[in-house]
Amino acid sequence: MLRRGSAHAAFLAAPAALAHHVQEIIDGALPAATERLLDVLARDPSARAPDPAIRLKTGTRLLREWNGKVHVVLVTEDGFLLEGRRHASLSEVARSITGARWSGPRFFGLKRRPPPP
Repeated sequence: MLRRGSAHAAFLAAPAALAHHVQEIIDGALPAATERLLDVLARDPSARAPDPAIRLKTGTRLLREWNGKVHVVLVTEDGFLLEGRRHASLSEVARSITGARWSGPRFFGLKRRPPPP
């Protein structure tokens, strides 16, 4: 039986490490953000991974009622359309509607609130 940390176990693990390194050279390494996430999870397995990025398909309509008015936003290939005006981000759209700085995804209900402690 091989014990972790023994010279024999290290010798057997070396080919796998070498194969992994060769694969990184051929295919490329993981993105830096993924590396950081894996480092965080390795240090603290109970840590929560961040929510995945929100991806909206072109043609999607977002509806939001604000101060008694329903606002309809159309997702386009290069941004968002509100009342005929193009916006680069949902946060820009939310600012246009409210006059205040909002997280666009949160304003449109696309981002979950963190659970209470």
